[in-house]
Amino acid sequence: MAIAVGFGAGYVPIAPGTAGSALALPVAWGLYRAGGFLLVVLGAVVVTLAGIWAASRAEEHYGEHDCQHIVVDEIAGQLLSVAAVPCTWLNLLVAFGWFRLFDTLKPFPAGRVDRDMPGGLGVMLDDVIAGAYAAGATALLVYTGLVELGARHVAALLGR
Repeated sequence: MAIAVGFGAGYVPIAPGTAGSALALPVAWGLYRAGGFLLVVLGAVVVTLAGIWAASRAEEHYGEHDCQHIVVDEIAGQLLSVAAVPCTWLNLLVAFGWFRLFDTLKPFPAGRVDRDMPGGLGVMLDDVIAGAYAAGATALLVYTGLVELGARHVAALLGR
C-alpha cells in the first residue's frame, strides 16, 4: 500500500495528485545526478511496473478505480515528463506544470484509457501518457531556448 499512496503523499488532504507529482521532482533530480537520462527513464519504468501491481492492490483495498489516494501513477508520469531534458530545477518546474496540465486535461488517448481500462494498468497508463505529452512539451520549450528566455525575463522583472 505504501507504494500506491506515494509513501503518504496520497493522504495529503488537498490535491494529493499534485503532492505525488511534487514527490517525484527530487527523485528525478537525484536519478539524473546519479546516472543521467537513462537512469531517469529506468526509474520511470520501475515505478510504472511497481505501480501497476501496487495500484491494483490499492483498488481492491479502497474498492474504487483510481482512488485519489493512489498517487504512484503521478510519480511515474512526472518522472517520465523530465526524461528528455537536463534535470535543472527550472526544467523540473516547467515539466511539473506541463504534467499537471496534461494529467488534468487527459488529452486523447489518456482520457479514454482512464475511463475504459480497468485495474492497475488503467490507473498507471493515463498518467504515463500525460507524462509523455509533458516530456514533449518540456523538451520543445527547453531545446528552443524558451525556458531560458523566460527565466531571463522573470529575473529582469525581479531586478536580478
